[in-house]
Amino acid sequence: MPPERDEPPTPEQRPAEPPAPDAASGPAGAAADLLAHDAPAGLPRSERGPLGALRRVNESDRLIDAAERLRRRLPGDPRFGDALSTAESGPSGSASLTRRIARLAGQGTGGLAHELGLGALQVWQAAAESRGRGRGTEDLTVLFTDLVGFSRWALEAGDPATLLLLREVAAVLDPAVARHRGRVVKWLGDGMMAVLPTPEAAVQAVLEGRDALREIEVAGFQPRIRAGIHRGRPRRVGGDYLGVDVNIAARVADAASADELLASDAAVAGLDEERWSRKRKRRFRAKGVPAEVTVYAVRAR
Repeated sequence: MPPERDEPPTPEQRPAEPPAPDAASGPAGAAADLLAHDAPAGLPRSERGPLGALRRVNESDRLIDAAERLRRRLPGDPRFGDALSTAESGPSGSASLTRRIARLAGQGTGGLAHELGLGALQVWQAAAESRGRGRGTEDLTVLFTDLVGFSRWALEAGDPATLLLLREVAAVLDPAVARHRGRVVKWLGDGMMAVLPTPEAAVQAVLEGRDALREIEVAGFQPRIRAGIHRGRPRRVGGDYLGVDVNIAARVADAASADELLASDAAVAGLDEERWSRKRKRRFRAKGVPAEVTVYAVRAR
């Protein structure tokens, strides 16, 4: 017998195709229509329309990760402007975990639109700095902190314990910064960025906050911070601060260990030698940080 041939499907057997987009609605409307058609089952009706579709695109970890990869190919520092949202250390997927925790805590991450906007600012800032421009006019000390071992613990602890810990940590660190005339610029996950008027104020805020954290324990986890400070003239854009001085402070903090406070040479120059001891970190190299920057571990005498 001759082999059986596959017969083409009848119209009734063919899978349904997405409805043709309405040409009159333009490209944005067509994209929204197609995305709405592909909405996951079980979404509430309010999330299945064009606005819901755009929100899903903006919050897609896959697209945000792709935008971050694109930023690494652009001129300038890919961590420009938002060092807290592009975690490069820790367990695999830590950047996505940080975004998830930030959403859990009600902290705005900005999503895809934010990353694309930062990419444009990154290129602009790189061009401005190459011409000796792009910095602010006010001397400030930029502080970064994060919790050591937090990401691994959060994966096991669950959302309620994670949210409780973040609230208790913020309730300690926010007032410590405010007592020394500083301002918390933003939280993202377990990371904090703040600006203070002087290096002395920043060091005092870190040490006070670190001592107070010893009284906190949630689900067997006692928070321990690492911190980094740098003195410079970051450029203020709205409620945020951007520029090379922000990136230096973030990289200095990345190099710290648990309960360690690191300071750039610019920050150390503003500290009282009789009050604070400093020990140079001999092996500090970080992308986007000028080679002449040196870093010191700072402790109370």
